[in-house]
Amino acid sequence: MNKNVDEYIAAFPEEVQNKLAQIRAIVKAAAPEAEESISYGIPAYKLNKRPLVYFAGNKKHIGFYATPTGHAAFTKELSRYKQGKGSVQFPLNEPLPLKLIERIVQFRVTENNQRNK
Repeated sequence: MNKNVDEYIAAFPEEVQNKLAQIRAIVKAAAPEAEESISYGIPAYKLNKRPLVYFAGNKKHIGFYATPTGHAAFTKELSRYKQGKGSVQFPLNEPLPLKLIERIVQFRVTENNQRNK
């Protein structure tokens, strides 16, 4: 079991490590106050003691979880990707939609901060 996000990312092949590191960098830039941890066995970020986003490496995709509302707000942009309840899968054989991920994280930060007021 990985103790921290560095160990989690290091456990993947280099191509996947790079993509996970890109998402991590986006989250840290958009939410510098967020607490980073491993939750449910994957990288997790909390802001104001509330979940912000999670992400996970897989054999064929990167899972991204902007629960509970981060996906609904970007339905159109995410429609080309396979989705589950509260999750979206970005295929490893395609470039990550970095600007979209950044917008989703920023949306979640704003939402999280508003709930905290």
